Amino acid sequence: MTITITPIDPADQGAVDAAYEVRAGADRADVPDFPPLCRRRFEAAIRHPMPGNVPVWALARLDGAPAGYLALDLPQLDNTENATVDLLVHPAHRRRGVGRALHAHGREALRERGRKRVVGMAVSALPGGPARGDAGGAFAAATGARPVLAEVRRRLDTTRLDPAALDAALADARSRAAGYRTVRWQGAAPQEYVADVAHLDGRLMTDAPQGELEWEPERVDVERVRGVERALDVRGRRRYHHGAVHVASGRLVAWTTLDVGPSAPWHAFQQITIVDPAHRGHRLGLLVKVENLRYALDHEPGLRAVDTFNAQANAYMIAINEALGFRPVDAWTDWQLTL
Repeated sequence: MTITITPIDPADQGAVDAAYEVRAGADRADVPDFPPLCRRRFEAAIRHPMPGNVPVWALARLDGAPAGYLALDLPQLDNTENATVDLLVHPAHRRRGVGRALHAHGREALRERGRKRVVGMAVSALPGGPARGDAGGAFAAATGARPVLAEVRRRLDTTRLDPAALDAALADARSRAAGYRTVRWQGAAPQEYVADVAHLDGRLMTDAPQGELEWEPERVDVERVRGVERALDVRGRRRYHHGAVHVASGRLVAWTTLDVGPSAPWHAFQQITIVDPAHRGHRLGLLVKVENLRYALDHEPGLRAVDTFNAQANAYMIAINEALGFRPVDAWTDWQLTL
């Protein structure tokens, strides 16, 4: 039995295809309710990375057959001692040393690039939830990584929405939001709000619970926002946004985003929802999320499921999501390894 590991050249379509098949097979086994892996999104991750990120990928072969891959992301604008990792082994080739070999390769690659920490995620089952394997967490622990942040994925079945409950939630939110108005857009942020979007996006790592994760707040400016928008366009992500504007100042002080991929119109991810600390207590998070959900459904008639991830400690956002009808599916743990 021979394991070989080689870097993936983004121009090598055969190697990219092999990595895609590894990830698609792992997803089918580990998270079977996820939408089928979007090839356009997968390939863009190495060929059109997010601004300020350098991808370093490697493919493992077992006796010549593609068996696993490693995807490291190296931030360049901040967190320059950190990295993130996806390490996947195809179910047909597990428990044969492929993961350990990829891990060793990744450690060396990170040390060569001056990185001190790496973080990745692993799924596990919730009590009463669908079955999930525990191999990811066990592998992370065996490498010396420690669990630093507990998250839960929740899913909204849009076919079972209660319009009356949404109406009531929206009416309650509006009654507390005097002095604010909502705005909406698709895709790129309007020029008049893009600086406020950058400010809110940059607050996320400060405001959301981070547990013991060692990760610096990201420095987000207009240029970075525009770069992310271009990268999402390449991935074919259709984005729906709502914000709340403070009428007196004209500033965008709350913002939420939901996005739909090009290959599975039945599925969306609920992304960022954030309210500026100076404007909390007015139900602005609930206001923009309800209006944005309806906005997306108006434009995506096939949308049936929306997934979102929240830190277990984020009681405020969890309460909003559960009021909308999101229900827990599985647990996700961020594991951080100090090299």
